[in-house]
Amino acid sequence: MNIIIVGCGRVGRSIAEQLNTEGHSIIVIDENPEALERISDTQNVMAIQGNGATYSVLREAEIDSCDLLIAVTATDELNLYTCLLAKNAGVSSTIARVRNPEYISDVEIIKDDLKLTLAINPEYTCASDISRLIKYPGAVKISSFSKGMIDFIKIKLTDKTPITGRRVADCASVLKGAIRICYVERAGDFHIPNGDFILKEDDLVSLVVPAAEAAKFLKMMGALTNRSRSVIILGGSKIGFYLAKILRAAGVSVKIIEKDPRRCEELSEDLDGVMIINADAMDEDLLLSEHIDSADAVVCLMDTDEENLLASLYAKQVNPKAKIVTELGNLKFSSVVDTLPLDSVIRPKQLTGEYIIRYVRGMQNAVGNNVETMFKMSGDRAEALEFVVRERSAVTGVPLSRLNLKNDLQVVCISRGGRVIMPGGGDTIEKGDRVIVITKHKGLSDLRDILR
Repeated sequence: MNIIIVGCGRVGRSIAEQLNTEGHSIIVIDENPEALERISDTQNVMAIQGNGATYSVLREAEIDSCDLLIAVTATDELNLYTCLLAKNAGVSSTIARVRNPEYISDVEIIKDDLKLTLAINPEYTCASDISRLIKYPGAVKISSFSKGMIDFIKIKLTDKTPITGRRVADCASVLKGAIRICYVERAGDFHIPNGDFILKEDDLVSLVVPAAEAAKFLKMMGALTNRSRSVIILGGSKIGFYLAKILRAAGVSVKIIEKDPRRCEELSEDLDGVMIINADAMDEDLLLSEHIDSADAVVCLMDTDEENLLASLYAKQVNPKAKIVTELGNLKFSSVVDTLPLDSVIRPKQLTGEYIIRYVRGMQNAVGNNVETMFKMSGDRAEALEFVVRERSAVTGVPLSRLNLKNDLQVVCISRGGRVIMPGGGDTIEKGDRVIVITKHKGLSDLRDILR
């Protein structure tokens, strides 16, 4: 596909990199020559310097042959205007990043009038993910499939976890329910385990669990601690704003520490019932005086990865029982970050890229059995994909044991008519199903791609 990306900040660069690996033709527009030079030096993309919200620049980017335009500049209004301009130039699909909380509900109402295909708010998406982690503090990561019916849960095994030391095939008697072990991360290696794979202490194990049984499962694994009643947020970013709103609505006591006095005033005006403290969150004495050592959860959302990493490590040292969530903007050095004693890491740029790639793959096969949900795992070494089966094909009506599936691929779950199935070799995929697949193969856009 021919894709134009307007805006080459960290989000635009991340999206361009991910779409480039998918094999698309990418043109990036930005007014900053240094940003364009950085991406053109490392990626096979065309870079155009200029204002992407002008028709002359879009015409230089060959807007007439563009399949999709993505506007991710720092300004919401500019993104919306660029998409409107692109639509009027004949582009069939447009995506805008809209971050201002005041615009979110309005954009949904007038999306058709704006001729906008999709509006993305990565900060709200991140805040929602963090709130789930705080709700289930024993989980390292939680993602949702099948419109919230199925949870994808990652836990870290300890010497007390009931499945530690067991073969995967023997875990069913312990798990007792519709639960499937999908993949295991161990010492930097990634495994899609077979029945003989033995689980060990410190393994990061990801499982598919019906959402209604998530709390019961985590309690069984010894990973469900007491409900978080007090949360400290370090940094008053947009993610922090959305997170505070979500947590307050759930009855959680929230405290935000932010060093910018102007931002503190804005937060105080917009957040009822949230304590806003104007101070430097990198001050150890300040953190102790605000009782970071007794909080149920600490969320680090400051301006730099270095600050977030240091604050997270300090919070874990003084409060080992707390749930610590760390925001990281840099997608590099994942192998180093994975070795640090961090509870949960949130990467907003990666989430935005995943969201857009999922949409692009759906565009590529809009009438077939296309991808509806996608999560990248273990950095970028594997993907969890949810396909919606809209038509019969070579994969439907045939027992899974008779399908010639690709290596390093597993069909882990089928959702059918509100029922969750953990399939065996005799089960079949049928029209109307939602099918979750784990694979090391990249670029799958149709369910038929699971076949060799």
